[in-house]
Amino acid sequence: MIKIGIVDDEQLARKVLEEYCSKIDNFELVVSTGNSIEFVNFIQQNNVDLVFLDIEMPELNGMEILRSMIKPPKVILTTAYSEYALESYNYGVVDYLLKPIKLERFLKAINKVSVPKIAEPKKSDANKELQIKHDGTPVNISFKSILYIQSFGNYLKIFTDSRMYLISETLINITTSLSDNFQRTHKSYIANLESVTKATRTHLLIEDKKVPVSAMYKVVVFKKLEVLAKL
Repeated sequence: MIKIGIVDDEQLARKVLEEYCSKIDNFELVVSTGNSIEFVNFIQQNNVDLVFLDIEMPELNGMEILRSMIKPPKVILTTAYSEYALESYNYGVVDYLLKPIKLERFLKAINKVSVPKIAEPKKSDANKELQIKHDGTPVNISFKSILYIQSFGNYLKIFTDSRMYLISETLINITTSLSDNFQRTHKSYIANLESVTKATRTHLLIEDKKVPVSAMYKVVVFKKLEVLAKL
């Protein structure tokens, strides 16, 4: 999990960022405050991986906080003013977001931070299997036969090249049982990237089915597809 901090003296601005962060699976919000001194005290005692830091604040402004930190976390600056942009990059900030912050721009910024290291997909999953319980009966499904997995309420639909299985499980939990060829593409979908026949900006084509690709996952999805194409 990526531990997130939000520092902004505007309550509405904090609420917007809190809502955006809540949409990201691997984000854990550990501090959200409008008091810069409170944040400085917090970060001295706690680990924070990424901070959304406002510039114009009373007591200590964002730039003063940046200058004061010996080992700062990754920082995305948020402000209504653009005049600090050049100076901010001297402190290694990840990005500089101008208010009001749109979701699409937020996603572009966090993709610079939260995209996981791209592991090289294995050439074949032919001999590997996913163990599930279907209608109370243990079933082994070969990875190679799985096309994609879709969240369906409290259940998952596992689509294979021969049939569909409905199981009681979550996408987060099942991901730990899958190989690197499987990638989350959307809050409700995991795709077997080896089964993809065509990709567009918004979806993957697997056989005759379209699997959606959302903005927050597309960077890692297409990087993995590039790696697969080179194998």
